Amino acid sequence: MAETSDTRTPAQIEADIKRRREALAETLDEIGVRVHPKTIVGDAKAKVAANVDHTLGRAYVQVNRVVSDVKAQFVDEEGAPRLERVVPVALVAVGVVGLLFFSGTRRRKS
Repeated sequence: MAETSDTRTPAQIEADIKRRREALAETLDEIGVRVHPKTIVGDAKAKVAANVDHTLGRAYVQVNRVVSDVKAQFVDEEGAPRLERVVPVALVAVGVVGLLFFSGTRRRKS
């Protein structure tokens, strides 16, 4: 092992030790904050909230795309309704509502 000579004065050595102690204390404080249960819970909550926001954002985009696709089936590029598609769907809807209405009135009479 090679010997190294330290040419620092005792005051310089003490100042160096003081700086290192302060840096170590700062590091320990930071570690204490990171491993504190409130910090861990807060980080976990933030991560869950970010994941939920991300998932909801993706779901919103997907639903918006589906709504746009369905709308495109019933409205032309200019925004006018496509009657050849709207009328049959409206007739089917009226028919279903009528069946539900009349089946309900028959049950009440019996």
